[in-house]
Amino acid sequence: MKRFLFSLLIIAAGLFVSNPSMAQFEQMKNKFDDVLLEIEEDIFTLRFADAVTGEPVPNATILIENVGDFTTDTEGKITFPRQPDGMLRVLFKKDKYISAVFNVEVIVETIFFNRFSVSPIMNIDQFRVVLDWDQKPNDLDAHFVKTNHYHISYRNTRVLADGTGMLDRDDMDGFGPETITVERIDTNGEYIFSVHNYSHHINNSALPLSRSKATVRVYGNNQLLKSYQVPQSHQGKTWNVFRIANGQIIDL
Repeated sequence: MKRFLFSLLIIAAGLFVSNPSMAQFEQMKNKFDDVLLEIEEDIFTLRFADAVTGEPVPNATILIENVGDFTTDTEGKITFPRQPDGMLRVLFKKDKYISAVFNVEVIVETIFFNRFSVSPIMNIDQFRVVLDWDQKPNDLDAHFVKTNHYHISYRNTRVLADGTGMLDRDDMDGFGPETITVERIDTNGEYIFSVHNYSHHINNSALPLSRSKATVRVYGNNQLLKSYQVPQSHQGKTWNVFRIANGQIIDL
């Protein structure tokens, strides 16, 4: 197994020659360092970032069921002993942030996805959608549409009709987060949230959505309401994740 992990490390090392942006370089370096440390010390790593700013979240309490309690460091990171394959239940807690439970999957002695964007506390009526994904493809785009009213995306980052809504953060170099916040949901309105693989739109050889590890988390009433993982069987450049009708979130 460690030979397999070492092979992944060599592949990751090769990524450094692709002339990335500074932000992407730091993200790749973090991932490289995580893999190296995990191999050397037989541990796992989890990282937590602010969904609005993208910055690491230090001094957060992380409780992993049947494993222990941990505190994030200045990089928003914790490490813990390697666990057998299965699902880990992880609770995130920090003052001024929304507490949330994440299910972390261990597959073939590796964590399927180890980066989590967490939401600062919002006004009670606010609604927030957070998109995270892996290093590739570089650019996934979040789209939030209110039928016959507005379309929030990288093309139109702020709307004022029916309350202020905005794209808090647009990410174009992998990992995310890409975050949209609206002031309130109109119970008489209809909405749809989707993810578009912009990288594949401009380059057909880009990694497909199905392999992006894209994860969508929905926050409202100051709690985590829903979590979605892109199906590995998904086809096409667009993933329609959920819609809202009569104030209810409906899975697509």
